[in-house]
Amino acid sequence: MASVLLDRLDIKILRELQNDGSLSNQELAERVGLTAAPCSRRVKQLVENGVIDEWVVRLNDRAVKLALLVILHIRMDQHTQERFETFEKTVSQFEEVMECYLITGHEADYQLKVAVPDMDHYHDFLLGKITRIAGVSGVTSAFVMRKVLDSTRLPLKYV
Repeated sequence: MASVLLDRLDIKILRELQNDGSLSNQELAERVGLTAAPCSRRVKQLVENGVIDEWVVRLNDRAVKLALLVILHIRMDQHTQERFETFEKTVSQFEEVMECYLITGHEADYQLKVAVPDMDHYHDFLLGKITRIAGVSGVTSAFVMRKVLDSTRLPLKYV
């Protein structure tokens, strides 16, 4: 993606939308000091330029009975494009996987964030899905005891 030049109004719009994506266009316009039509045009342009990637609703994990969050570190037996493509394609199909990162600087090759109802479901997920993926040679699990910070907001001070 090519670099997009953002002015102070664009940054204000992005900040407000990161804080509350459910704002109506009128509410957003008032918060950033614009009228509705130019605000709407700017938001549309931010979407078209790929700055706004997607609109989502964040659910409360416990309210939907997903009380166990697990961070997995996955080691692969081979560092080949084919192994990585197979792994990435497979885990992207698992609804339990919330995040997947190819990482470096650690003994693991991938880090996953997984949400499941409880330890029994995690056991089934780990043994029935993750360890069956071709190339997975090791898994280390860390269980989240408490969310200290859980945000989707990106820092806009660098723009």
